[in-house]
Amino acid sequence: MIEKAKILSEALPYIRRFYQKTVVIKYGGHAMVAEDLKESFAKDIVLMKYIGVNPIVVHGGGPQIGQMLKRIGKKSDFFDGMRVTDAETMDIVEMVLAGKVNKEIVALINHQGGRAIGLCGKDARLIEARKLKITRDMGEDRPPEIIDIGLVGEVSRINLDILQSLAASDIIPVIAPVGVGENGETYNINADLVAGAIAGTLKADKLLLMTDVAGVLDRNENLISSMTVSEVEAAMRDQTLRGGMIPKVQCAVDALRAGAGKVHIVDGRTAHAILLEMFTDSGIGTEIIKSREQEQQ
Repeated sequence: MIEKAKILSEALPYIRRFYQKTVVIKYGGHAMVAEDLKESFAKDIVLMKYIGVNPIVVHGGGPQIGQMLKRIGKKSDFFDGMRVTDAETMDIVEMVLAGKVNKEIVALINHQGGRAIGLCGKDARLIEARKLKITRDMGEDRPPEIIDIGLVGEVSRINLDILQSLAASDIIPVIAPVGVGENGETYNINADLVAGAIAGTLKADKLLLMTDVAGVLDRNENLISSMTVSEVEAAMRDQTLRGGMIPKVQCAVDALRAGAGKVHIVDGRTAHAILLEMFTDSGIGTEIIKSREQEQQ
């Protein structure tokens, strides 16, 4: 009992610091699959709301999309980790993300005592998007190759009205990363990019990216607990950072430059990862900050 009291006491300064602050959480990976982790995630979100934090959840759903495509006999193709999305695939993406997965997360949070509402980028044009343009360098004296991966988009604008209204209430927004184009077309957007764009536009105090690794690792596979933007950029240049971690840290850097306070990359395979990162002295993941001067803020 004394140990539990010490834990609560340790959390108090952080509860006070984040009271009425906005925290954007990208929910994905194993935390969306294992039943115990799904339950602990929902409890964490509800607890945050009850202690005065304003959480906004942006979720992925790649494995669920892949399963549905397999059921209808359609092959999943990828380019640089992004799903090639033709019109038929886009229909499945929208159905799975905005319909099935989104509503399951809403139900999980509501079951734990929260008041969540499901949204996608097409609702009130929350996420305006444009087609993602990909080019490949073909060497000297040759024009770059243009790669068309279909209805894959990038965020052009986040409309804040609806999020600000919800933040002022006791409702928790749960957002599917489906965007709307200038002419009403639907785009599949990477959930990390959507979460980063929302965090930057809202000037959120924190952005938490849940993943399936401990955080950012150095060359010896040791966890790096804190990095500045300049340290991240140096690690990308010398290839300390590789593979799937590169788009996550780039998302973090973009969010910070757009106005987010701090970014945390946390291991979603750990139960209550959000609470451990936000409300304990040591945390469990990698914190990315603008500069060392910001470290104690």
